[in-house]
Amino acid sequence: MDEQERVAAFVDEHGLEAGLAYRVLDLESEVGEIATEVTTSTGYGIDPDEASIADDEVGDALFALLAVAENADVDAGAALESALAKYEDRIEATGGAGSDGR
Repeated sequence: MDEQERVAAFVDEHGLEAGLAYRVLDLESEVGEIATEVTTSTGYGIDPDEASIADDEVGDALFALLAVAENADVDAGAALESALAKYEDRIEATGGAGSDGR
């Protein structure tokens, strides 16, 4: 995945190397920021139709996820293809993408 290579090059160029545990904790933090935006924009769930997320927050989470993949020696593109195939199989078998058939 080209994006993973771009993140790896950026990390290398700017000396941002870190261990896997740090990368996972950073990802959790970035996803938490997205959750905070949704929580706030919906008035703590009162108005779910008002949910909003800033583009840069999604970008931060993508950066963090691709850094996790790189650090864990996982090809993000191949992992995505595998996940899509798994969901396709589930939808065909159960009618839903979730592991519980929903």
